[in-house]
Amino acid sequence: MNSQPRLVAAGYACVFGLLVLLLLSSSLWLGDSPLHMQFEARLMPPSAEHWLGTDALGRDYWSRLAHGARVSLMIGLFAATISALIGSTLGILAGYFGGRVDMAVTFLINVRLAMPVVLVALAVVALFCGSLTVVVTVLGLLLWDRFAVVLRAATMQVRKLEYVAAAEVLGASLPRILWKDILPNVMNHLIVIFTLEMAHAIILEAALSFL
Repeated sequence: MNSQPRLVAAGYACVFGLLVLLLLSSSLWLGDSPLHMQFEARLMPPSAEHWLGTDALGRDYWSRLAHGARVSLMIGLFAATISALIGSTLGILAGYFGGRVDMAVTFLINVRLAMPVVLVALAVVALFCGSLTVVVTVLGLLLWDRFAVVLRAATMQVRKLEYVAAAEVLGASLPRILWKDILPNVMNHLIVIFTLEMAHAIILEAALSFL
């Protein structure tokens, strides 16, 4: 596997990790509550005390951004993880085996694409109440199709390479081939789709909260 994509992926992971750490640890050094109103400090410009200024009610913008980002990041991360587990598994199996397995996975992808995500998610959330667990689960079960499509195509390309055939000839087990030979070489695609679907889940969560 080429080392350059690994370095790029590691760089993105470090930047994302620092951002998450900054947001999660903000309560240790943030003095203002996101709901604390200071009418004498309304619409203040950015300063050492208020990094991003204050709103019309005197609430600190950075404090509100940091606390709100925790919920959004948690929803996006867990929803994208559920989607990645489902879609990656189906896509890799379809790309590796082909035939009837590929036809079955393609049928599931088409069924999923026929469902309007916002309407289905809105109906389920309204039916089972809008708890955080329900929102994460619903979004995770509705956003796996892109993982399956991309990893299916990537696995079909990797499946034809010599080292996979060599592993099969040497008698390597199926889990070993999928885990050691296939997955590391489609990981770049998985990381890219994961970041996109994480942002997609955050946008959908904001739309559901608005609706």
